[in-house]
Amino acid sequence: MNRPLISIISVHFNGLSVTEAFIQSILRIAYAPVEIIVVDNGSLHEPIAPLIEKYPSVKFIISEENLGFAGGNNLGIKEANGEYFLFINNDTEVPEGFLEPLVSHFIHNERVGMASPVIKYFGTDVIQYAGSGAINHYTGRSVRKGFEEVDKGQYDYSFPTEMIHGAAVMVRRKVIEEIGMMPELFFLYYEELDWCAQAKKAGYEIWVVGQSKVFHKESMSVGRESPFKLYYMTRNRILYLRRNTRNFQKLSWILFFIFFTIPKSTLLYLVKGNVANLKSFYKGLLWHFRNNLKEAGTKRHSISNY
Repeated sequence: MNRPLISIISVHFNGLSVTEAFIQSILRIAYAPVEIIVVDNGSLHEPIAPLIEKYPSVKFIISEENLGFAGGNNLGIKEANGEYFLFINNDTEVPEGFLEPLVSHFIHNERVGMASPVIKYFGTDVIQYAGSGAINHYTGRSVRKGFEEVDKGQYDYSFPTEMIHGAAVMVRRKVIEEIGMMPELFFLYYEELDWCAQAKKAGYEIWVVGQSKVFHKESMSVGRESPFKLYYMTRNRILYLRRNTRNFQKLSWILFFIFFTIPKSTLLYLVKGNVANLKSFYKGLLWHFRNNLKEAGTKRHSISNY
C-alpha cells in the first residue's frame, strides 16, 4: 500500500529549546513520508534562526509578525503538499509510532475529516484530552472526556467525539479545500473548535484515535494562568458562540453570561485579589461591544486562494 504524504505543521513563538525538543522528537518517528514545517510566528526574543542550518530536513517559514495560532498554521498550510495535515503544538513530544494509527484511521474511514490522538501531560500518565462533548449552545460550556484520569489503556481505541484538541489534530486536505483554512479572527484559542464545527456542518466526522498518544507541555508560550491567556479565552468563548448559535440559543447564552458567568468570575478574581486577571476578563467581554462580525466573522480563508 502506498503511504500518503503527511504534512506536519507546528508554530513556534519564542521558546527555542521547546521547539528544538519537538523537532528532535518528530525526527525520530517511524512513519514516512512526511514533511515537517515549522512556522516562526514573529518571535522577538528567541527566533527560529539558530535551528535552520541545524535541521536541514525541516522547512522553516518566518513571519515578521505574530499572526496568532490560526494565522501561523495557515502559513504552513500554504506551503504544505500532504494529503493529510497534522497540526501539532511545538510544546509536545511524540512516541515513535504515534502517527501510523492516525493515518490508518483516515485511510479506512472516508468520512473522517478531523481526528486527535489521546493527549497526556508531558512526563506523566495523566490524560489531558480523550475526547470532548460539544460546546453547549445555551451555556457555552462543554465536558472533557478523560480529563485528569490516569491512563490505564481505557481509551486505547478509536471513537467519535464532538471536538478535537488543537494541540494535536490531523485534518484531511479535502476538508480544508471545502471549508477553508483556520479562522484567523480568533488569533489564539477556540479557532480549532470553530473549525471543527464547520467540518461537522459540512458532513464530516470527528474522531479520537486512542491508539495514538501525544505528550503536551501545556501553555509553554503564554503561561497557564496568564492575563494574556484569560483575555483570549474569554473573548473567544463568546466569539465562538456568536458565530455558531442562532435565535433562542443566542439569547440563552447571553443571559447565562450576564447572570452567572460575569458575577461568578468577578467575585472570584476580587476574592483572590487578582486585579490583572479581572481586567483581562472584562477586556475580553468589552471586545464584543466594539466589533461587528458581519464581515470578519463570516470570512473563510480558502486553500485555493493562495
